[in-house]
Amino acid sequence: MKSISINMLLTSVLAMSPLLVNADETLPMQDIQQARSLVKAFGSDLKSVLITTMKTAGPIKALEVCNTQAGPIAEKNSALSTWDIARTSLKVRNTSNAPDVWEATILRQFEIRKAAGENINTMEHSEVVQVGEKTVLRYMKAIPTGGLCLACHGSKLADDVSSKVNELYPNDQATGFKLGDIRGAFTLQKIKL
Repeated sequence: MKSISINMLLTSVLAMSPLLVNADETLPMQDIQQARSLVKAFGSDLKSVLITTMKTAGPIKALEVCNTQAGPIAEKNSALSTWDIARTSLKVRNTSNAPDVWEATILRQFEIRKAAGENINTMEHSEVVQVGEKTVLRYMKAIPTGGLCLACHGSKLADDVSSKVNELYPNDQATGFKLGDIRGAFTLQKIKL
């Protein structure tokens, strides 16, 4: 059984390799450093708001704050650079955060890398891709599921939390996570000038 799992893992990696090997070029280090800095700022801003709200008002209010503030926080951080900043996941809560084909591929690759033992906290991917006539710099950083996340994204939500999730996000898929799962990723992109 173990050899079947290893064979499946290797087959999956090899199947996705052409998507990653065919990248035109790698991102310059200054762009990677800027992307990392923006992810850190965005993640810190969002986490700060959510932790404060969870501590002072609980998960119901935190859901409302996340619903109304995550977008503006991303926009604020995007305005600091030429990068577009967002979050995505294979199991989205907000359908407007659904991954595009490239993001879904990288998210699946993150899962393979996690299964192979890579640390989620440092997991990232960057690539230069051609989109029609445009050359686009892309960067993703995995978001690990922490203890705080489980109140709204875990397997067993309180009834009032579950009701609020259904009210705010009728198409929610973002539950059932366990501590240490990949919750999703920060995703950044910009046109290469």
